[in-house]
Formats: sequence, C-alpha cells, structure tokens
Amino acid sequence: MSDTEFDPKMLEALVCPLTHAGLDFDPENQELISKPAMLAFPVRDGIPVMLVDEARALD
Repeated sequence: MSDTEFDPKMLEALVCPLTHAGLDFDPENQELISKPAMLAFPVRDGIPVMLVDEARALD
C-alpha cells in the first residue's frame, strides 16, 4: 500500500457526519459511501474528506 492509498481499517472509526451511520469504501471511485445519507465522501491522497459540502449526492 502506498502512502496515498486509503486504509480500509479506518472504516472502523469513521461514520457519516450527517447520519452517524457506518460507511462503505468504494475503491474504484476513491469514495466513502453513506447509504442512509445518499452521499459519497471523497478520499484525496488517502485522506477522507468528511465534509458534507464536499460530498457528492448519490442517485
């Protein structure tokens, strides 16, 4: 794993800032998915950006 890859072990500690629900990691899009909030939070340089303003709405 390179220094810029997201460590999936972080999912144990991270929750959606809006719903406080658990997250799923989408490695293809480098996003953390909150199904209850229907949001995808970006992972940039291996760091999750857990700001609702930065999240992408899911269809």
